[in-house]
Amino acid sequence: MRKLTAGAVLATDRELAREQWFEMETGLAEYLAHGHVAAVLDTYGINCVLDVGAHRGEFGLRLRDAGYRGHIVSFEPVPEAFSHLERTAAGDPAWTAHPYALGREGAEMPMNVVVDTLSSMLPATSFGARRHPRLRDPTTVQVPVRRLDAILDEVIAPVSEPRLYLKLDTQGYDLEVFAGLGERVVDFIGVQSEVALLQLYEGMPRMPDALAVYEAAGLEITGLFPVSRDVRTGRVLEFDCVMVRSGERGRDGP
Repeated sequence: MRKLTAGAVLATDRELAREQWFEMETGLAEYLAHGHVAAVLDTYGINCVLDVGAHRGEFGLRLRDAGYRGHIVSFEPVPEAFSHLERTAAGDPAWTAHPYALGREGAEMPMNVVVDTLSSMLPATSFGARRHPRLRDPTTVQVPVRRLDAILDEVIAPVSEPRLYLKLDTQGYDLEVFAGLGERVVDFIGVQSEVALLQLYEGMPRMPDALAVYEAAGLEITGLFPVSRDVRTGRVLEFDCVMVRSGERGRDGP
């Protein structure tokens, strides 16, 4: 058992932790990431989270569980997932859901749909198909795509004096969604994006390229948390990257 700080200790079985380090680290990283995001939302007074690639609403439910009571705007274009998302959000007056994707251009586009959370606008790489066999045979579905700057005022209209946070989880398409913000990027205090070291999808930007775009937009990293690893080698495949706007100060900031 190790004391981390006042009110927090870490208890582990050392032998079991060595044997199951992968599972232990995955669970710990997920716990830390959720706590970090909740702290960022609170510190910066965020009152509206745009959840892009919401799937069935898992991220929104975690926000509520962490104590966030501001507005959530979720986007999910896959019909089956959206039906679940819509039911999840229906009982929450501060949660709205929209059945379309976001991107660089408004259009109708084909989406590669698979079971669970790996559906993407992009086709799988050979590495991605080896790692996730279900990516080999997706169902193609036409989905509507919107630019975020074209709909932003509409979707945040219920929020008085919005302080915005953008969460991106689009399986390789995050920078395309981000490009659709145009000049409205300055309206966002925080951004969360999955950044990749190994590409699961064709055309998926790697972490250095993605970070260069976010940093050029005035965002600075507050936390990086491993999302997935190659079990055989231990290499991280993707990080969850949490960022805030340069120059913003939290409630307890200088």
